[in-house]
Amino acid sequence: MAERVVIVGAGQGGLQAAASLRAEGFAGPVTLIGDEPGLPYQRPPLSKAYMKDGDASRLALKPESFFAQSDIDYRPATIVAAIDRAAGEVVLAGGARVGFDHLILATGARNAVPPLPGLDLPGVHGLRGLADAARLRDAMGRARRAVVIGGGFIGLEFAAVAAAAGVAVTVLEAADRLMARAVTPPTSARFLDFHRGAGVDVRLSTLGAGVAGTDVAEGVVLTDGTTLPADLVLLATGVRPNVELAAEAGLAVANGIVVDGHLRTADPRIFAIGDCASFPLDGRATRLESVQAAADHARHVARSIAGQDQPPYAALPWFWSDQGPLKLQIAGLSEGWDDTHALHDAEGAVDTVLVFRAGRLIAVETVNQAGRHMAARKLLAGPPLLRETLAAADWDLRAVLAAAG
Repeated sequence: MAERVVIVGAGQGGLQAAASLRAEGFAGPVTLIGDEPGLPYQRPPLSKAYMKDGDASRLALKPESFFAQSDIDYRPATIVAAIDRAAGEVVLAGGARVGFDHLILATGARNAVPPLPGLDLPGVHGLRGLADAARLRDAMGRARRAVVIGGGFIGLEFAAVAAAAGVAVTVLEAADRLMARAVTPPTSARFLDFHRGAGVDVRLSTLGAGVAGTDVAEGVVLTDGTTLPADLVLLATGVRPNVELAAEAGLAVANGIVVDGHLRTADPRIFAIGDCASFPLDGRATRLESVQAAADHARHVARSIAGQDQPPYAALPWFWSDQGPLKLQIAGLSEGWDDTHALHDAEGAVDTVLVFRAGRLIAVETVNQAGRHMAARKLLAGPPLLRETLAAADWDLRAVLAAAG
């Protein structure tokens, strides 16, 4: 009997896993189960291009015909309620069961919701899926004043689009700089200057205490008692990995579903990929919120299921964010950094930050510098690169790459 693969989660990682299994020659039954209706779609454009043009047709990752042609049993709008490890089955919400020999959990993450009063009022939005984005875009078209709670990628991408559309936008960030979890201070400062220059009222080290309003949201109350008027509130305070299915099945979870270097849980039949997976990278437990990581995870797992021997997963992480005319690209992870070196464009604005830990290059942040970003990805994927080597090359990443052969 052919081995059966069930994939729970039909986002970019789940779909990539199904497609990669077929590309690797896996011939057994593949079932892809997603909790949203419709075809699998791209999430990154929801806070950027989709917010501008509202064209959902451009988001689909594959046409409907792909599933029949690839012999993939795609089940949209279907909830997996439990994993029965003893039986080797997933249990659907209606009680039906689907058997597996290999199970891939691509359950993603959900918005983190702080315990603040008023978040259930109409006019308060989150942004995670297409339905959220459609509601938010419609509200943006009618809004005069918006308050964004959270100064990370999603909040700032929306703020840039809304401000360009004529909405008066205020961004509240609890930390003392923007995108503090993702970038170093020079890059934070560059984007602070951009958003303020675009008319966004950015307030750092500022906490919301709740949403004001009786029947609809009318403003955001700050911890000092000030109320900022708003007819649209976007909650963009990060995400939490969806680990409940795994935990209830007795699998280890710790800021994600715990997996080894091949993305397997303690049950060798069960893998986890993407935003929900906590995996070892450079000796650290790591969880990445990244389309690139989800797709790379999926390819790695597909090769394992197809019977290929391969080294542990170690792909270089990279990320991007489009905010107005600025494209932020990050190669590597800056966790634990202790030194930076910034480069500037002709106008004196920071456009590249080289990030070091213990004298070794660990990440590169660029703004509208695609060539440097690509060079950084190649360099960071290679042997360790020391600060003095870069200094001797006048910090020219492409020159160092060319010299490396």
